[in-house]
Amino acid sequence: MEPTAQKFQETTSVAPWRQMNATQDDALAPAIEAACAQACEAIAPAWPLDRAIAVNPHWGRIGRPVREVAARMAVLGGIRVFPAREYLQQAWDSGRVSEADLAAALRTLPAAHASRLQVADCVAALRASMPAHQLPLLIDVLDDDPARDTRLSWRQAITHQVSQTCAAYFDEHQADWQPQGETGLYAFWHETLTHDHGIGLLMGLPHLGRALHALPASRQDAEQWVLRRLGLPTEVWADYLESVLLTVNGWASWCAYLGWQAELGGGSDTHLRELLAIRLAWGAILLECKDDDSAHRAFANLQDEWRHADERLKQAEQDLLVDEVWQLALELGYQRELASKLHAVGGARPVASGEGIEVQAAFCIDVRSEPLRRALEAAWPAIQTLGFAGFFGLPVAYTPLATPARRPQLPGLLAPAIEVQDLVRPAGPTGRDETADAALARRQRFAWAQQWAASHRWPSAAYSFVEAAGLGYLGKLGAWLKPSTRERERGDQSGLPAHYRPVCRPMLMGLDVGARVNLARGVLHAMGLDQGLAPLVLLVGHGSQSANNAHAAALDCGACCGQTGEVNARALAQLLNDPAVRTGLAAQGLEIPALTVFVAALHNTTTDEIEGYDLDLLPVPARERWARLQTVFAQAGDQVRRERAPLLGLDPAMGHAALYEQLRRRANDGAQTRPEWGLAGNAAFLIAPRWRSQGAVLGGRSFLHDYEAAQDTDGSVLELLMTAPMLVTHWINWQYHASTCDPLRLGSGNKVLHNVVGGTIGVFEGNGGDLRIGLSEQSLHDGQRWVHEPLRLTVVIDAPRAAIERVIGKHAVVRQLLDNSWLHLWRYEGEQLLRYVPGGWQEIEM
Repeated sequence: MEPTAQKFQETTSVAPWRQMNATQDDALAPAIEAACAQACEAIAPAWPLDRAIAVNPHWGRIGRPVREVAARMAVLGGIRVFPAREYLQQAWDSGRVSEADLAAALRTLPAAHASRLQVADCVAALRASMPAHQLPLLIDVLDDDPARDTRLSWRQAITHQVSQTCAAYFDEHQADWQPQGETGLYAFWHETLTHDHGIGLLMGLPHLGRALHALPASRQDAEQWVLRRLGLPTEVWADYLESVLLTVNGWASWCAYLGWQAELGGGSDTHLRELLAIRLAWGAILLECKDDDSAHRAFANLQDEWRHADERLKQAEQDLLVDEVWQLALELGYQRELASKLHAVGGARPVASGEGIEVQAAFCIDVRSEPLRRALEAAWPAIQTLGFAGFFGLPVAYTPLATPARRPQLPGLLAPAIEVQDLVRPAGPTGRDETADAALARRQRFAWAQQWAASHRWPSAAYSFVEAAGLGYLGKLGAWLKPSTRERERGDQSGLPAHYRPVCRPMLMGLDVGARVNLARGVLHAMGLDQGLAPLVLLVGHGSQSANNAHAAALDCGACCGQTGEVNARALAQLLNDPAVRTGLAAQGLEIPALTVFVAALHNTTTDEIEGYDLDLLPVPARERWARLQTVFAQAGDQVRRERAPLLGLDPAMGHAALYEQLRRRANDGAQTRPEWGLAGNAAFLIAPRWRSQGAVLGGRSFLHDYEAAQDTDGSVLELLMTAPMLVTHWINWQYHASTCDPLRLGSGNKVLHNVVGGTIGVFEGNGGDLRIGLSEQSLHDGQRWVHEPLRLTVVIDAPRAAIERVIGKHAVVRQLLDNSWLHLWRYEGEQLLRYVPGGWQEIEM
C-alpha cells in the first residue's frame, strides 16, 4: 500500500466512527437517530404485485406544500413532480390549456400573484430548459476517474449491486434457494459483498476487494460513520439521508411496505434502516479506493455543495413556480368542463325514494363503474345504481380453501379484523359437510401441479421438457398464438374439482349473531340502504381480466388490496340474507322487507359484463328477476364497450357480437400490453347523491360515492368518507400522476421488458437496476400520446359547510392534503359550487 494511502486509512477509514470521544458520541446519538428516522419516514410503501394498491409515492411528504416537495425531489433525487414542460407545451399548442386557463391560474395561485408572473412569462418558460438542481452524494464526488464515461457510474453500479442483493434476500417464492434471513439484511449484504468479484470490474475498481476491510460492522456503525465523518451541517443530515434512499427508491419503498404492515399489526420493522445503512456503507468502501488528495477534494466538494443546500432548495422552489402555475392551469381547464356538466344536471331531484325502483345495484366507486352505471340507468329506469367503496365495508382477510394464504380484502390503510374462509355449502340439505373432502382433493391437485412445474425447472430438463409434454404443451402454445374467448378464470378456485366450484362459498367466520347484526347495520347505514330497499339489491364488485400480466392485480379493485370484489360481495350478500341477522336488525328498528334479496355480482372491467354468484341460493322470484336483468346488462355493456372502443384502437361501429368477441380475445391474449386502460384519466371524486350527476357523461374519469347528508345527522358517515375513500382515491390519483410526470423514476417502465422479482415482490425493467414501482408506460401511453392527464384530484362534496370543516379541523392528514395543495375540494351550496381555500371558500369561475 502506498504511504499516503496507508496514512489516510489510519486517519479516516479504520473505524472512523470511533474517533470521537464518548461524550461526543452521546451528544450526537439522538441527532443521528432523529435524522435517520426522518429520512425513512419520507419513503412511501409499495405493495407487492399480488396485493397491488395504488400509492402516492410522496405520501410521507404531504406535510409540506406540493411545490416545496417538488423542489426537494428535484434537489435530492432528480425527480420530477409536476408535468414535463414538453407535455405542457403540447397542451398549450393544442389548445388543451387556454390563455384564459393560464390567466385564471395566475390569479388563483397566491405565490404567482405575488411574483407578478404574466402569461407571457409562463409561455416563455416552456421553451427554456429546466435548471439543474440536484445535490451530489459522497459516491458521486468520489467518482472522479477520467475514464468514468466508459463504464457504469458508481451510483448506477451500487444501485445494481444493492438491488440484486435485496432481490435475493427478500425472495420467498421464486428461487429454489433462499438465503438465511435471520442474520438481517445488512449482515446478508456484508457477507454477499465479500464474495462478489464482479462488482469491482463494473465500477472500474478491479482491486475493490482490498477495501472491504473498511466495511462498518453493523447498520448502526454505518449510520454513524457517514454522519460523524462527512462534516455536513446537522440541519441537512435528514435531507442527505433521504437523498441516499432515493438512489434505491424502489427497494426503499418495498422496505417501507414491510414496516407499514408491521405497524398495522402493532409491531416494527428495521429493513428500511438496514437498507439505508447499506447505501451509507458503500461510501466507506469507496473512500478506501481513493488517495489522500482525491478524498480530501471529494470531502471539500461535498461539504461546499451541501452547505448551500437550503439556498439550492429555495431556488428550485422559485424556479418551479411556473410549473405549478401550468399544473393548475391544466386542472382549471378540466374543472371548468366538470362544473359545466354538473350544473347542466341541475336540481333534478328524484321522486320519493324507492318509488318505481325494482332493482338497486351498488357498484364500487372506481371510475370504470361510472360509464356502466350511466348505461344501466339509461337502459332501464327501474334500476337505481349506487356507489360505495369496493370492499363493501367488510374489514376482512380471506383464506381460500386448502391454502395457507391469508389475503387482505380491504384498503391498505386498514388492518383486517374479520376472517373469511371457503366452505362447501350446497343450496339444499346435505348429509354431511363436504368441505374437508374438497380441501383434500384440491391439495392433491396442487401437489401434482408442483411436481409438474418442478420437472422442467432444472437445467438438465430444459431442452427435453417440450418434447416430454407433447401435445399438452402444444395446446397451451396454441392458446397463446390464437387467444380464445373464454370467460374470466377464478384463480381462487384453481385446482378445485369442478363439481365443488359452484358450492364453495366464502363465508364470514368467528362472529356471533350480535356481531353479525352490528356489522350488517353499519354497512347498510354507510351505504344509505337502511331504508327504501328494492326487491333485488345487487352488490357489484369488480375485477379485470388479462393474461401474462405481472401487474394484473393493479387492474382489479385497489380498495380490496389489489383483489377483485367477489369475496366481499358474496360474504356480505350471505350476511344480509341471513334470517337471524334480519331478525336482529328488525329488533333494532331496521326492517329489511321480506321480499328483498341481496345478490353478489362482479363487473368485468375488461369486457364490461356482469357475472352473478350464489344464484342457486336465491328464492324463485329473485332468480326470475335476475334472469330478466340479463337483457339490460347486455344492452348497457354494449353501450360501454362502444364508448371504450376508440381508446383501445377498435371500431365502435362493428357489430355487437364482434366487438364483444374482440374484447374477450384481448383479455385472453398473453401478448396484449393494454387489455384495458384501468383508471387512466381519473380526475374527480363525487361524494353526493346520485341525482347530482345522473345523466352527466363524466367519461369514466370520476369516482362516484353516493352520500345523503340528510341521513347523516351526526356527520359520522361524512367523516368516514373523507378519511378513507377520499384518501384511497388520492393515492390512486397520485400514482397515476407521478408515473406520468416522471415515468423513469416513479413509473415501472416498459412492460415488455419486465422481469418479476421474488415471485410477487415487484419487477425489474430488464435484469437489473432498482426495483421499479408505479405504473408501466403501457398503462399510461398509447404509443403516440399520454392517455392519462396528470391532474390532481378534484373532490366534490354535497354536505353542509360546518360538517366538512369539522372533519378538516379534526384530521391533520385531511388538512395537510388540502392546505398543501395535494388535491382540490369543492362543495355544493344549493346549486352553487364553491372551492375550498385555507381559511374559507370561493366561488368557482366558469
